[in-house]
Amino acid sequence: MLNTALLRQGAEQFGLPLTEDMLRQFEEYAARLCAYNEKVNLTAITDPDGIAVKHFVDSIAPLHFYPVPQGARLADVGSGAGFPSVPMAVVRPDLSITQIDSLNKRLVFLSELCAALGIRAQQVHLRGEEAGRKAEHREVYEVVTARAVARLNILCEWCLPLVKPGGVLLALKGPEGTEELKQAHNAVKELGGRALEPVCYTLPDKSARTLVVIKKISQTSTKYPRQTGKITKKPL
Repeated sequence: MLNTALLRQGAEQFGLPLTEDMLRQFEEYAARLCAYNEKVNLTAITDPDGIAVKHFVDSIAPLHFYPVPQGARLADVGSGAGFPSVPMAVVRPDLSITQIDSLNKRLVFLSELCAALGIRAQQVHLRGEEAGRKAEHREVYEVVTARAVARLNILCEWCLPLVKPGGVLLALKGPEGTEELKQAHNAVKELGGRALEPVCYTLPDKSARTLVVIKKISQTSTKYPRQTGKITKKPL
C-alpha cells in the first residue's frame, strides 16, 4: 500500500531523513487511509507511489522551506484525510496539532488515525471561518496550514484570523500558487498579513508545487472572518 523506498528518497530530497519508526507510522497511515477510503471518500489517490509522493512527500516538503518553531501550535484547516498535518506530525512529533474540518466522518478517521500513530492532535468540527470567530482558536496558532482547500483570496480569510501575530499561514499550492498570491494581495494586507516570496519546487514525480508563506504582522480586524457566503461571493 506504500512505496517506502520512494517515500524515503523523496523525504531525503528535502533534507528530511526518516527513521524506521517514522516509516512504520507512514505504512500504518497508508493502510488505514486505503481501508477507510472504501467507506468514506477521502482521496482519489490510493496507489503506493501516489500516496508516497503526492500525499506524504508533498505534505512534509514545506518543513524544508520554512523553519517551523519547536513545539509550535499548528492548525490544519480543511484537514480532510490529514494532509499536511499528520505527515508533518510524524516528522515533527514536537508539534501540537489541531485539525479543523467541516465533515465529522473525516474527523472520526483522523481521531482514530492519530490515536493509532501516537500523534498528539485534537479534532475540531467547524468550518475554518467559524473557528476564526471563536476565542479559543482566534489568533492562537504559530502555524496554520491548508492544502487543496480554496483559492488564496478566499483561503486567507478562513485562515489568517487563526494565526497569532508573528505566526504564519503555509498554503500548499500547485503551479498556480504564484498567480493566486498576486490576486490575493488585498486580502493579505486587509487581514494583517505580509506575503513572503513564494517558493516553487517539484516533487519526485516532477509535479510542480508552490509554497505560499504569509506572515501575520498585525491583528486581524474583528469584522473578519465574514459569513461563508460573503467570503466566497465577494472575496477581499
